[in-house]
Amino acid sequence: MTEKQISPTPSAKALLPFGLFLCLFIGTGVYFSTQNVDFAFYQLPAPIAVLPAIVLAVLMSKEKLNGAIGQFIEGVSHRDITAMCLIYLLAGAFSAVAKATGGVDATVNLGLAVLPSSMILPGLFLISAFIATAMGTSMGTIAAVAPVALGIAQSTGIDATLMAGVVLSGAMFGDNLSIISDTTIAATRSQGCHMKDKFRENVKIAVPAALVSLVIFFFSNEVTQAPASGSIDWLAVLPYLTILGLAVYGVNVFVVLTLGIVFAGAVGIARIEDYSVMSLSQDIYAGFGNMQEIFLLSLLIGGLAELMRQQGGLAFVTEKLSRLILSRADKAAEKGSSRASEAGIAILVSISNLCTANNTVAIIVSGGVAKELATQHGVEPKRSASLLDIFSCVVQGLLPYGAQALLLGSIFELSPLSVVSQSYYCFLLALAAAFAIARSKGKLQKK
Repeated sequence: MTEKQISPTPSAKALLPFGLFLCLFIGTGVYFSTQNVDFAFYQLPAPIAVLPAIVLAVLMSKEKLNGAIGQFIEGVSHRDITAMCLIYLLAGAFSAVAKATGGVDATVNLGLAVLPSSMILPGLFLISAFIATAMGTSMGTIAAVAPVALGIAQSTGIDATLMAGVVLSGAMFGDNLSIISDTTIAATRSQGCHMKDKFRENVKIAVPAALVSLVIFFFSNEVTQAPASGSIDWLAVLPYLTILGLAVYGVNVFVVLTLGIVFAGAVGIARIEDYSVMSLSQDIYAGFGNMQEIFLLSLLIGGLAELMRQQGGLAFVTEKLSRLILSRADKAAEKGSSRASEAGIAILVSISNLCTANNTVAIIVSGGVAKELATQHGVEPKRSASLLDIFSCVVQGLLPYGAQALLLGSIFELSPLSVVSQSYYCFLLALAAAFAIARSKGKLQKK
């Protein structure tokens, strides 16, 4: 017989550990940046910065020590956290093997040969967006595209920070629009609408933001040195073309990356005299090691988020904030407008995402309240689902401690804050969505 799960009492105090982490991580990074220290945001490694926050959360728990630690472990083992960590490992392994076997250099040469100098940034944005839409995951897209994008940036003199922002922008565009992404599934299920209806609603907001992004990237595309593209080794390129093709076809990201590792290794054994199965195994392990920081941070953040949830931190965000939003929405409803409800949904999922650093979890956490707002104040399910997905992706694409920025930062060797500062699409998507809410006709549905 299972015990009835009791909802935690909302508590603002439960958010203090997360605030401590942000102060340590972002505060030290900003401080060292003002001191002109190289790799300022890596002086205090993020997995170390989160440890005091975890200790504080454990001490604040009303459970006994073993119970609090059990809650932490429950968060660490959450399916979304586990999935992300597995993607990190596979992505790191594929990048290491592809680089060691010449796949990255060969693909860079192909990219330089295919893309005109003036279209490198817009082209990579479109490639990232297309792959992410087909694959349904921004993380898998970044893992596949980022090493090639870095190589192109180094060959052309394009600012690496801007290049990272282009890849992040394209990945978040596809993640938001894909009908097979976790965010789409969570949003449509929580709001009770069809995926195709949510997709059509999303397109109206996302495509204008993407078009403006393309214009910005076109005029930012300053190639400071002539790209020296070598001869294209098609055999070395094949592993990359294979994983891109599988991704577009909609194959599971774990299968895509695993096949990519095997194929890249096989190509290396076939074309490099001293490359063996032992070399392949060593490169795979080295790739695992390259993902150590982001792997550890994701696990620790997952555990911290669960402690906060158990202590009422996330309940405070959803329940207390929802009362304020519902109150304002009720007043707006008296005037026949549903704009306040739409804005409330956007604010609610955004704050939830800030606290969880996971856009899918943020939608799940805030989905119930969003459904209540939509039902009471005449917001169509496809509209509320679209707003949930859009604003969760906006925040996720701008979080310096989000998985996407951390992964790009580790590949490009940049601070995650500098990466998100160039995520123009996410900024524009937020503006486009805010404009869509402001110009909404706001006519309540007649019951």
